[in-house]
Amino acid sequence: MNNKNHGFSLAWVLIIVVITSIVSALTTGVIVFNNNKIASKITYSDLAKDTSLNQFLEVYANIISEYYEDIDKDKLLEKAIAAMMNYLGDDYTTYLDDSATNELVESLSGEYQGIGVSINNSDKSISKVYEDTPASKVGIMEGDIIIGFNDLDVKEVSTTEIVKMIKNTKGPFTLKLMRGEEEMTVTLASEKILSPNVDAYLLPDSTTGYMAITAFSKTLNTQVAKALSKLEGSGMTNLIIDLRDNTGGYLDAAESVASQFLAKDKAIYSLSYKNEVTKYTDKTDEARTYDIIIILNGNSASASEILAAALKESYGAKIVGETSFGKGRVQQTMELEDGSMVKYTSARWLTPNGTCIDGTGIAPDYPISNEEVLDSEGNVVEIIDRQLQKAQSLLAGN
Repeated sequence: MNNKNHGFSLAWVLIIVVITSIVSALTTGVIVFNNNKIASKITYSDLAKDTSLNQFLEVYANIISEYYEDIDKDKLLEKAIAAMMNYLGDDYTTYLDDSATNELVESLSGEYQGIGVSINNSDKSISKVYEDTPASKVGIMEGDIIIGFNDLDVKEVSTTEIVKMIKNTKGPFTLKLMRGEEEMTVTLASEKILSPNVDAYLLPDSTTGYMAITAFSKTLNTQVAKALSKLEGSGMTNLIIDLRDNTGGYLDAAESVASQFLAKDKAIYSLSYKNEVTKYTDKTDEARTYDIIIILNGNSASASEILAAALKESYGAKIVGETSFGKGRVQQTMELEDGSMVKYTSARWLTPNGTCIDGTGIAPDYPISNEEVLDSEGNVVEIIDRQLQKAQSLLAGN
């Protein structure tokens, strides 16, 4: 083994490696928030004095220059970053490659490239067609089954692959569909579509509004505002907010939606950092006063829990259903220059009353589960929504 003492001069040369390969990547997306610092209370000068980091860079430099085979430096650093994330032992702290990053960013962007349908994984049938989209304009209907894409038979192709074909094809393409016993072909093209994160309507024969929120995307606040305007204009007197199976999204989306309901200066949540707690309150003049019931289940997590806790403790909403997931930690994302991302826990969040629900969740005021109807062989043939029924009953005064 050739053991070399590179000394101080090499350490400074290697700082250039930091700046060009690691540090510059890690500052992406946070530098504007930290006044040109790499991170809070850490500067380039601090890194130059960090003996542990210089030791890492010496190892890096020796591997790059002296390892007996060619090294892919990008892959090497990717593994190093991933190892740092893994070392922390936090389920929510992780490294995402460029593909996973793109999926996450798109899912929370509030818009997507597509034709405006939801497709069942099991049989590739269309489960929903959204209004004013390429699919609705060419007459695609719920229940249609996709059997062909251009000249390709996709009966044995996964739904995931079909979605990728639709998303990535530039210009018009054809879909071959089965509608009952009839085979038909439509020509259309994908386009940027607003992700439908809100489904809202008045429940039959009532003035009770129902609003299901599926994700806390960048456009959610606008979607909720439009939904509330429509419901209130139709005579809504109380509201059910359904957050079941909503695993969260952006923190500021939860804050903005809560602000549409809460009175000014009411607490929304607090963030607990290493040595301090910062409280966030409603800064808007907008508020509502009608009764609200929230429905949760075990998959309601993160931003869903923030909204539910804010409305329960600062508004007086009641919760029906099951105890929520219990994700009381907040992640910060940092996109790297190669298109990948690191996601790491930066704080715990607390409810307006100062409670941390991490690992315990939010218990419902009215615990109730849905009822499964089974056939003679034990297969689920129907699910009776007892949770929604209970929410309606409470708002009706029963």
